[in-house]
Amino acid sequence: MHSDPSTPKPRNFESDNCSGICPEAWEALERANRDHVYSYGADSYTERASGLIREIFERDCEVFFVFTGTASNALSAAALCNSYNAIICHQSAHITTDECSAPEYFTGGSKVVALPGRNAKLEPAAVIRSVSGRRDVHAPKVSALSLTQATEAGTVYQSIEVAALCAIARERKLKVHMDGARFANAVATLGCRPKEISWQAGVDVMCLGGTKNGLSMGEAVVFFDSESAAEFAYRRKQAGQLASKMRFISAQWVGLLENNAWLKNAHRSNSRARQLEEGLRGIAHLEILFQVEANSVFVRFPDGLATDLRAKGWKFHDMLRVGGSRLMCGWDTTKDDVKQFVTDVRELTMEPTA
Repeated sequence: MHSDPSTPKPRNFESDNCSGICPEAWEALERANRDHVYSYGADSYTERASGLIREIFERDCEVFFVFTGTASNALSAAALCNSYNAIICHQSAHITTDECSAPEYFTGGSKVVALPGRNAKLEPAAVIRSVSGRRDVHAPKVSALSLTQATEAGTVYQSIEVAALCAIARERKLKVHMDGARFANAVATLGCRPKEISWQAGVDVMCLGGTKNGLSMGEAVVFFDSESAAEFAYRRKQAGQLASKMRFISAQWVGLLENNAWLKNAHRSNSRARQLEEGLRGIAHLEILFQVEANSVFVRFPDGLATDLRAKGWKFHDMLRVGGSRLMCGWDTTKDDVKQFVTDVRELTMEPTA
């Protein structure tokens, strides 16, 4: 039996990838579709999008657009590492848990060293121990440090935390990569200028996420260190990430960045996550696992509740590496979506509705 596509359904909490294209990006795409322009990024949309990224970071940086987050992270790693190098990250980081060894593949064999740390954050002491180990030719030479902002647990590095980790890296001549798939959510939470938690703190290259913030696809690899960007254009082409009709990626970025839609979307998804946390907090035998600082809520449900919620049609991920279940809010998650989910939880646990 097929469901009626005309019947409205609640937006699920499985991923912010489930959201559609935000209106600003959609309108920019429609405008770009009217034009007959140069290919492979030699167009006004790509020029404008790159300029807007330089404006928000207040930096003359090198910008490259690719299709996916995996490509942006893996190719960035390849720009920073040789095959005999190692890159340090948190044990929950996307580059070590969710990218099918793409960083190792595109670097030609670099080792990804995954470290533990509370709240999915790298801790300075652990990084220092890792880089202070064996350094002779029998061990991979550490060349880079990777941070995830916001983290896989929905927590956010404060600017002082980013700066402290970057200082350790700089002292040991390591480059710093930032997986910024949800960087907009971190900026919205901190209320800071993007440069304060990126290049000004010591980050060399960032993978700036657009897909999770309202684009159909398309991430930006942003090199604050121009030397690291040398020949990256060749890497992008070789990896099949140079779009022939580049404007259909870059125009979306123009729509997202003009008039601050990227931050408006992030504020909205963050707000829905806080609303969700507030609605769930205090329900018997339900535990909120991490402080909600971005657009996700991690919960440990009482026995059987996750199954009952899925039977009602709700979707969310069980995050075995981090713990519990992840409820992810997107730019288009509504107050009513959250209210209905909380109502269903309370009904299933026989808690009075607030």
